[in-house]
Amino acid sequence: MSMNGKISQVMGAVVDVAFEGGHLPDIYNALTVDRGDEGTLVLEVALHLGDGVVRTVAMDSTDGLVRGHETVDTGEPIMVPVGQKTLGRLFDVLGNTIDQKGECVTEKKFPIHRPAPKHEDLATSAEVLVTGIKVVDLMEPYTRGGKTGLFGGA
Repeated sequence: MSMNGKISQVMGAVVDVAFEGGHLPDIYNALTVDRGDEGTLVLEVALHLGDGVVRTVAMDSTDGLVRGHETVDTGEPIMVPVGQKTLGRLFDVLGNTIDQKGECVTEKKFPIHRPAPKHEDLATSAEVLVTGIKVVDLMEPYTRGGKTGLFGGA
């Protein structure tokens, strides 16, 4: 169900949007604002302020936004593509490619805000990273993908 609201205040990247009828979009929902020739601006709901007003964060410049500008609740959070085709590609926060390699079409999209995976679901391995420096490989072997400090001395 899409709901329309009106911008009540613009403070840099923070935009307050008022909704009538007592129905407010969920936290993290994406709101869209049609800016005509400049395209569509996406706002993400960050906070319910009360009295039918939500505080949002703009995902692009808010230049030209004025009070009374209409917004539309998409009913879902900002979604980004996921899968094998996304590996090695560059995306903006809205899931649009920014690497000039064309559009990235995937079967699945996930919201940008998700709970962390359970610890037992994480893949763990104790694979050793061979540096080729015999003293380092013997005295302080590094695990692949981990973090460690390299000792030194002069």
